[in-house]
Amino acid sequence: QQKLVESGGGLVQPGGSLRLSCAASGFTLDNYAIGWFRQAPGKEREGVSYISRDGARLNYADSVKGRFTISRDNANKLVYLQMNNLNPGDTAVYYCAAASVLGRSYYRSRASDYSYWGQGTQVTVSS
Repeated sequence: QQKLVESGGGLVQPGGSLRLSCAASGFTLDNYAIGWFRQAPGKEREGVSYISRDGARLNYADSVKGRFTISRDNANKLVYLQMNNLNPGDTAVYYCAAASVLGRSYYRSRASDYSYWGQGTQVTVSS
């Protein structure tokens, strides 16, 4: 059974950092591009960051550029989202998702392209 499990969320003060992890099982992570998405209460889900199968191509939403870093460890079937200088606007449930792509240097930026989704992890930024 294909599964993604996020962890690492929590409560952090403005300016703080968190590292989210996404553990994959039941499929070969190397065959999938990965995206991190988030959804705040009353708002639509938005894409935060994407990474290609080989990790060479990265993309970030303007709102997190320079603060967040996405990375992956295909051998251990893990994907990370390092989040620095967090602000209350980053408060949301964060989801990782996997999209099947043919080319190793491609990622997907539409949520509808993603086949597998995790259950989400809550990130709350508050003083």
